[in-house]
Amino acid sequence: MTIEKLLIANRGEIALRIHRAAHEMGIRTVAVHSTADADAMHVRLADEAICIGPPAAKDSYLNIPAIISAAEISHADAIHPGYGFLSENARFAEIIEAHGIKFVGPKPEHIRTMGDKVEAKRTAGALGLPLVPGSDGAVSDIEDAKRIAADVGYPVIIKAASGGGGRGMKVCTSADELETLMQQAGSEAKAAFGDATVYIEKYLGNPRHIEFQIFGDGNGNAIHLGERDCSLQRRHQKVLEEAPSPVISSEERARMGKVCADAMAGMGYRGAGTIEFLWEDGEFYFIEMNTRIQVEHPVTEMITGFDLVREQIRIAEGHSLSVKQEDLEFRGHAIECRINAEDPATFAPSPGLVKAYHPAGGMHVRVDSGLYAGYRVPPYYDSMVAKLIVYGRTRQSCMMRMRRALEEMVVDGIKTNIPLHQSLLHDPAVIDGDYTIKWLEEWLAREGEG
Repeated sequence: MTIEKLLIANRGEIALRIHRAAHEMGIRTVAVHSTADADAMHVRLADEAICIGPPAAKDSYLNIPAIISAAEISHADAIHPGYGFLSENARFAEIIEAHGIKFVGPKPEHIRTMGDKVEAKRTAGALGLPLVPGSDGAVSDIEDAKRIAADVGYPVIIKAASGGGGRGMKVCTSADELETLMQQAGSEAKAAFGDATVYIEKYLGNPRHIEFQIFGDGNGNAIHLGERDCSLQRRHQKVLEEAPSPVISSEERARMGKVCADAMAGMGYRGAGTIEFLWEDGEFYFIEMNTRIQVEHPVTEMITGFDLVREQIRIAEGHSLSVKQEDLEFRGHAIECRINAEDPATFAPSPGLVKAYHPAGGMHVRVDSGLYAGYRVPPYYDSMVAKLIVYGRTRQSCMMRMRRALEEMVVDGIKTNIPLHQSLLHDPAVIDGDYTIKWLEEWLAREGEG
């Protein structure tokens, strides 16, 4: 079925990214927005715009009845959820399809399976993905927990089965504190996600965060588009991503990529997905799967020349994958810096009026952003306001280009974390690619002391 009108159930740069892909395919777009986003760039550019509620996300971007009503009023025949908000809500996908509207995303049952971390781990293991040693599922009995922890060896990490972002996670170094930390993790998870279920895994000391981009057509065909290194994180939030990873060999990429693609083919996965691993001492350990497009998808697009959002829409129309694995080539290097409206030293949000805006430009420089001079960044949502992505034939030339692009970029009127990225790209460890998921927070602590 050809999609003629696509409703974009999101905001910010990803809404604009989806609009652009759709228009390039000859598809009309419908922007839904809160009252706070009435002047957003994607709202201005879309063929139609419908206000779905006040600023609070729960009353607008998370308001399923309002979004479905907007789709019916505008006669949209498909909905793209972007990332965040309702993108991994299986019930939302089911409701969309029950209304005869195409959902640009995976099958609802796959969203549900991979959204439950215990079930996701069980499914991943059955599909042949390497797992972190730990419990087979949820753990509630303290004696069971102590036995599992003793088997895998301390330290262990207690994790919430639902949600993410570091909430409901506790590192336990001994049996004496296990019961208390399990209760704390369960309480946090209940408060944040409405689910107190926790499970236990071996705590890896100093790993990297490596994720593989995959695509399936829902009919048993799947490909991988290589890996991204997302190890530079603060409070479990990614700050800078690059592809390929400085530590993964082409042989490892081919081997693990095939494992991921075969797993997705085995489950009949549909659309874009990302399989996330911790990597330490040459070993991969599955941690979770995101059943949506990722914030950092542009670095994959830069090294493959493959339009992931366009392919999402094609797959939703019922087409087979547009490429075979052997057609894909990985060339050069790409880096993405997330530009946030925040104080670069304290990380306090910095919403407000953008008085002047000049995106970086030049060869192999891409800026995904809805910013413009005169736009007022609202205080109600995530602080990311732009993504600066650059490509180079080598990692070194890519870093040189990123430094130059950061110097060019102007966002006046609000504070941004551009100075943070500039500092990072001059640090010897980042230059050498010698960093792990703990590195950035340790670096920030040292900088603060200095």
